[in-house]
Amino acid sequence: MIELRHLVKTFRRTRVLDDLSLTIADGDRIALIGSNGAGKTTMIRCILGEYVHEGTVLIDGLSPRDHRTRVLGKIAFVPQMPPPLRMPAGDLVEFAARVHDSDVATIRQVAARLGLDLEEVRRRPFLKLSGGQKQKLLIAIAMGHDASIFILDEPTANLDPAARQIVFDLLAERLDRTMIISSHRLEEVALLVNRVIELDRGRVVLDDKVEEAVDPSLRLDCEIVLRRPDEAFAKAIAEWGFASAEDGLTWRGEVAGPDRLRFLGMLARYSGIVRALELKERDAAACKEEQAHVQA
Repeated sequence: MIELRHLVKTFRRTRVLDDLSLTIADGDRIALIGSNGAGKTTMIRCILGEYVHEGTVLIDGLSPRDHRTRVLGKIAFVPQMPPPLRMPAGDLVEFAARVHDSDVATIRQVAARLGLDLEEVRRRPFLKLSGGQKQKLLIAIAMGHDASIFILDEPTANLDPAARQIVFDLLAERLDRTMIISSHRLEEVALLVNRVIELDRGRVVLDDKVEEAVDPSLRLDCEIVLRRPDEAFAKAIAEWGFASAEDGLTWRGEVAGPDRLRFLGMLARYSGIVRALELKERDAAACKEEQAHVQA
């Protein structure tokens, strides 16, 4: 359980968290939303014990500042901004595995699912990796940790649609864990969470339960037929992992359930050349069987 009691944090006379009180029970999966400056990242940093603050933060009854080793051993964290680390990517993986008592092989497997070849980048300084590579590596390290609490601050930033879909799959495999997912896109994480908390000016302005009616592993098979070939459309749809038929008019691929609205938003920009669109939900049992086969 995570307990925040009358939490106050001030930066240079600006009160970023304003008497914030919140209880997150074991198994709660939180979508933490709010505009920039609402206090989301500051709240997360207080939970991690990184900031001095007024009020109380307890994780399973322990202060994250006074019992850092015991508390952080329970947590897997993906930051919004990658740290400026100069150590080689391979050394970072080995260091993280030692600290969290994780298996390097598991981290490598998760990275591979995300499309990152660790062997290819292991000698490169983390600082020199691309934004997407950094994010994939940090996610792989977090998901390779058998944590009871997952805290992810804008975890899909800098990721292509195919990698975003894999992140959703990885999180869907851990629905028995406590999660805090900070995101600007509620529709993106809606199928993963059971509670939505919105912050505004450092206070909780919304705390609502979410009905768990849809399987978060949902995939949609999609077919798009164009009126004419279009180079800009071809580039945009290829980023989603779609492939075209020989005529260049028919495109087929799949979309993750949490990404459906964002996909349709992208597609709306090309509505003038779309002649037909079919989105069909794939059988949930088949999706789970496919995921199990990939993991094996």
